[in-house]
Amino acid sequence: MFWTYLVRELRRRRRQAFVVALGLGVGIGLVVTVSSLSSSVGKAQTSVLHSLYGVGTDLTVTQQGRPGSGGSARFGFGPPPSARPGQRFTRDRALPSPGRQAFSASRVATIAGVDGVGQAAGALELTMIHFTGTFSTSGGGNGFPSSSAGGSGSSSQQPPVNVSTYTLDGVDVSALSVGPLGSASLEGGRSFRTDETDAAVAVVDQSYAKQHKLHVGSTLTIGGTTFHVIGIEADSSSSADVYVPLARAQSMGDAFGQVNIVYVKAASASAVSRAQSGIEAALPKATVTSSSDLASQVTGSLSSASSLANDLGKWLSIVVLIAAFALASLLTVSAVSRRVREFGTLKALGWRTRRVVRQVMGEAMAQGLLGGLLGMVLGVAGAVAVVQFMPTLTATLGGLGGFGGGGGGGGFPAAQGGQTGGPPGFAGRTVAVHLTPSLSLEIFVLAIVLAVAAGLIAGSIGGWRAARLRPAEALRRVD
Repeated sequence: MFWTYLVRELRRRRRQAFVVALGLGVGIGLVVTVSSLSSSVGKAQTSVLHSLYGVGTDLTVTQQGRPGSGGSARFGFGPPPSARPGQRFTRDRALPSPGRQAFSASRVATIAGVDGVGQAAGALELTMIHFTGTFSTSGGGNGFPSSSAGGSGSSSQQPPVNVSTYTLDGVDVSALSVGPLGSASLEGGRSFRTDETDAAVAVVDQSYAKQHKLHVGSTLTIGGTTFHVIGIEADSSSSADVYVPLARAQSMGDAFGQVNIVYVKAASASAVSRAQSGIEAALPKATVTSSSDLASQVTGSLSSASSLANDLGKWLSIVVLIAAFALASLLTVSAVSRRVREFGTLKALGWRTRRVVRQVMGEAMAQGLLGGLLGMVLGVAGAVAVVQFMPTLTATLGGLGGFGGGGGGGGFPAAQGGQTGGPPGFAGRTVAVHLTPSLSLEIFVLAIVLAVAAGLIAGSIGGWRAARLRPAEALRRVD
């Protein structure tokens, strides 16, 4: 009898039931969309932090670079004695990572012995500047055209010098589980082996590989040495374009036996703060940064989207939900008021008050569940639409030092580097972030819970109104 009556009443008042379900669906759908967007942004932030910071890394240890440690203002690349005018050339120059001072690799062992530290691995981060062009005996005295050597007497007929920059990380192949390649996802090939401490092999980022048409088995010439590409790193937001064994990077940067960053993995989650304090005490001049410290330094449109989803989106969802709940309650009470004669007659026929209340609550719960299903559909469609039409977000990790402004603050004029402020290093790396809809089981459970709550609230208010009806009131309304 209960279900028959419920279905009949919903069918008879289908327009009102649809309005109530639609109102709840819009409110619940907005919650699903905002929750999905917030989860997507959160996962994107985590991905960026892991790639820029090092998967499996809890702390990083660096030392602030001294003024002028970013490289000299002139490179001094002169032509060899056998150079002829018009001869093509290629040169590579390695600069230390912006704001990072190299220090002895022996400190890695000191850090590894600190209480709370589980594992430590040193790395050397370099900014590589690649020159290609044609030797010229006119204009600049160092074999380059005046326009590229910094002179003022350039000629429009002189061939240009092409300059490109990329980031290179020297990684400790004996401790790959911590650092930029820890738990790395490879698109192809393999990672380093522990016996490749000084091998001429490289792992390249997939974006860099696509740009330069590299694949597993390709060769890459750096500083006159031919490196074989053994793997393609699948994360396009990785901290470097090229990874090589640490010893090779030290040779390129004239930093034998030195590193400029140490990745630290704590012994346990509860030991992170203890390890950080211990490292700061053991190395007073070092800068120890935790992943939470680094998260606060991520800026860009990704950070803005996170704030928008967490702040404006949350409050907007609450306001719309309150309005939807209020609409459902008002329409339920209004429906009960219009059914006074019906409920009064049922009571006169022997229906108990609790049976009438149960019937009203059942109808409200059915409308709430219908609104929840509609809300999930609207929410999923909204999440997909937002991600589809949202412009590409960016995330920049800053605040840890970098090259100066344009005009050679990074050791060369901005016109040569191709971007104001010099080449990007680890501390100023900007990556593009593509969001994907994040629809988890928890989001759908939340939608059902809200739908049930809406039905309970509307049904309780409507049931309270129905419980106050008296058979005599129904008889007074008989025509």
